[in-house]
Amino acid sequence: MNQQHTLKKKERLKSRKQIEALFQSGKSFMLFPFKVYYQFGTGDNTLPPNCLQFGIGVGARNFKKASDRNRIKRLAREAYRLQKTVLQEKLGKSRQHLALFFIYTGKELPDFAVVSVKMKLILERLIKMTDERSVADS
Repeated sequence: MNQQHTLKKKERLKSRKQIEALFQSGKSFMLFPFKVYYQFGTGDNTLPPNCLQFGIGVGARNFKKASDRNRIKRLAREAYRLQKTVLQEKLGKSRQHLALFFIYTGKELPDFAVVSVKMKLILERLIKMTDERSVADS
């Protein structure tokens, strides 16, 4: 089973308008060291159907050096890229779309193992929410 893991440009949440809408009307939960904002799309949303879009931010308050902030974002993007396929398949089957934004709230530089484990837990929680949402829609 050779699976290609990618993170294409259309899968990134870049639009300031979409990010602001996500923070204002989306929901959130905390799974230390990440705070996750998410919003399931509807027909009138600006997201295309069957889409999973993702963004990440790290505060400058805890990490003064841009190189540290960039490293954390790189680790989180890699962990997400390797584990997102299950969530993508669930969203594709239920014809939903989802916008995600992760904010790293920890105070020290993590290693990849920690970020990967936390990302897996976050994605499992989102998969569970997707399942509950598709059952409620049925």
